[in-house]
Amino acid sequence: MAHSFSGMASSADCGLVTDDPILYRARVAPNRQALFEIATGRQLTYAELDTRIARCAGFLGAVLGAGRDGARVAMLARNSMDSIVLAFACQRAGAIYVPLNWRLNAAELRPILADCAPALLVHDEEFSAAVTDLADIESEMAVISTADGPGGLAARIETSLPVEPVPADADRPCVLLYTSGTTGQPKGVVITRRNAFFAAVNFSFVGEIGPGSVALCDLPFFHTIGLIAVARTTLMLGGTLVVSDRFTPARTLAALADRQRAITHYFAVPQIALALRSDPAYSAAALSGLHALFVGGAPLTQALIESYLGDGVALVNGYGMSEAGTVLHVPIDRRAVQDNPGSVGLPAPLLDIRIVDEAGRDVGQGEIGELWLRGPAVTPGYWNKPLESAAAFTDGWYRTGDLGRREINGFYRIVDRLKDMYISGGENVYPAEVEAALANHPDILDVAVVGVPDDRWGECGIAYVVLRSGAAATDEAIAGHCAARLAAFKRPARILFVETIPRTASGKVQKHVLRQLHSDETLQRQA
Repeated sequence: MAHSFSGMASSADCGLVTDDPILYRARVAPNRQALFEIATGRQLTYAELDTRIARCAGFLGAVLGAGRDGARVAMLARNSMDSIVLAFACQRAGAIYVPLNWRLNAAELRPILADCAPALLVHDEEFSAAVTDLADIESEMAVISTADGPGGLAARIETSLPVEPVPADADRPCVLLYTSGTTGQPKGVVITRRNAFFAAVNFSFVGEIGPGSVALCDLPFFHTIGLIAVARTTLMLGGTLVVSDRFTPARTLAALADRQRAITHYFAVPQIALALRSDPAYSAAALSGLHALFVGGAPLTQALIESYLGDGVALVNGYGMSEAGTVLHVPIDRRAVQDNPGSVGLPAPLLDIRIVDEAGRDVGQGEIGELWLRGPAVTPGYWNKPLESAAAFTDGWYRTGDLGRREINGFYRIVDRLKDMYISGGENVYPAEVEAALANHPDILDVAVVGVPDDRWGECGIAYVVLRSGAAATDEAIAGHCAARLAAFKRPARILFVETIPRTASGKVQKHVLRQLHSDETLQRQA
């Protein structure tokens, strides 16, 4: 089967990324600690990591055979040292690493596997039921477990002979990251060797990561933050990556407080930052060793930013995506964080940004438009989807679908998703602005606003609200809160109380789920 995506460039003469960063680090600092695994206490130096990757590449060569060039290797597993080993081994073997979202069920995984057609699926025993449910497509791929034993991944790696890396063009894919699916339709974002290298370089600058950095990664490796921003950047710069298989507030706080481990960098989505701050084990002292606490993936509330600042911790906001890695980031500076609440910061160094109107013309300073990106970290397109890939680019610029503005000091703000904006009575309404106003209500824990059809106004807003434990705010009280802060056309027409807001692994609200919920409710009322 032929697979294609538009935007793929061929530049065999580029010579920028001929090896993975582990090869270099194993040569210049072989005895430096590369990985530490919280769940098991295992650790690897760069020399040991390099050897394990070489053996894993040998295993892949034996399993995939002559067709390994460009073959997809899928992994349905929690974070582990061998997740990192397999990712880099795929690159050395000429294969493409496809980390799968283990939160998905078999029905959701099926179209992803059909799209990428992996030759090998590696899975944790925890997800065996989902793999069994996919038995009808197993005949098309080899399947192995990460469980201990002679047939497991670890044993296969240890008994394989190490091999040299397969030479490959820097613009060949090395990773497929399937999007979170806020639209309900995940797409395979192609990450080339060049993309991965420059995405890591960008985050190394904004995150101030170096050989002395120790980064704890709770975020899953099926997301660009975990796999590229945290893991790849840390290893490329010669730091130590502390691998966590799951987030639990108390365990993370204990790890951050461990002065012997001396963690300097931690990346969270806002929901994790809130969970840490709310946990009984939380103390400002536990985070005092951090260079910064990085946050991204979803909007931050001002209250959360101020609570961390009050404890002496800079909650550094940023904006990025699978298609480009780190795009914008607030400098690691308490004053910058304090003076720019709600901002996502300044552009990453190796990235061009434009803000354009509907006609593709640059807007003026302070005006709202769509963010367009260009640079070596930007994906060439989507796997096996040439039409979607072509639609995502205009004159070489990637169209993010996000609305933002550039302020007088050069800092950027993300206003909303272009598709989430709705028009009520002829006025543009940005749900993120309404959500920010609602989030400041002391009784509201979480909130999401969506635009829905309305006979009178064309569209109106519905606010889905999760109250804090023990809170008893009424819809009238919340409507009054909105009236004091928002123009009439921006206020939600309805406020609905729910137990939870559907979110992706990166913390983004799945608004298509909420719109479908409203549509189903409307049909039930009409029946």
